[in-house]
Amino acid sequence: MLQPDLVVMCGDITQRARRAQFSAARTFVDTFSATPFIIVPGNHDIPLYNLFARIAHPYANHQRVFGDDLEPVFESAELLVIGVNTTRAYRRKDGEISAQQVEHVVRRLGYATPRQLRVVVTHQPVVAARTNDIRNLLHGREHAIERWSKAGVDLILGGHIHLPYVTPLHVAYKELPHQMWAVQAGTALSSRVRGRVLNSVNVIDYDGSKTDARGAIRRAIVARWDFNRASASFELNMQHELALDSESLKTPLATLL
Repeated sequence: MLQPDLVVMCGDITQRARRAQFSAARTFVDTFSATPFIIVPGNHDIPLYNLFARIAHPYANHQRVFGDDLEPVFESAELLVIGVNTTRAYRRKDGEISAQQVEHVVRRLGYATPRQLRVVVTHQPVVAARTNDIRNLLHGREHAIERWSKAGVDLILGGHIHLPYVTPLHVAYKELPHQMWAVQAGTALSSRVRGRVLNSVNVIDYDGSKTDARGAIRRAIVARWDFNRASASFELNMQHELALDSESLKTPLATLL
């Protein structure tokens, strides 16, 4: 059984942001006992049909069970994970990131250590793997990607579109000064899957403990685990090896996320 050091939930924790749905989500989270969580809201976590609640207090049910902080941060010796709330009550499902939010992340990254894996969590994706998902991309993403790359972000985790993939942002955006990847989550537990894509979770293994003459050598593997109905369990499907500092990946890594 996997024993992660951190669990990340990048939004759409509920279907319609109802109290009972958030309570059920809290019960699920509690099964992880003392394992820390980073949880950011998705567009489904804001009331859709209750217009008064959507306008007056869109995050009330989310905050009731997960706390007031909609942009939580987790830090350890090897990990810095920064949550960003990209939902907006005035948008039905599109996401948006402001210049102030971008700079808040940049300032926080200023305290990162060379050893840490530097991760930002949004709900809406910053890059599309399929043409029909371009309409779902985060508004303001170009500025965010440029600034975060300069600040040293390694991974941007997202959800929203129920499609898991890993994409090198330094290929999609040719002028980035730092290698950076988008890691998209699929559907973990809901029956709302996309086409023939199975329920899945991403497991990120990271090791920042090695050093050479230039400093830390940071390596990561993003593994996708798909649900097997026959065995009623998640099983390893594929993995991506990420050379964060242009180093090859040859050694086993510790599960951090």
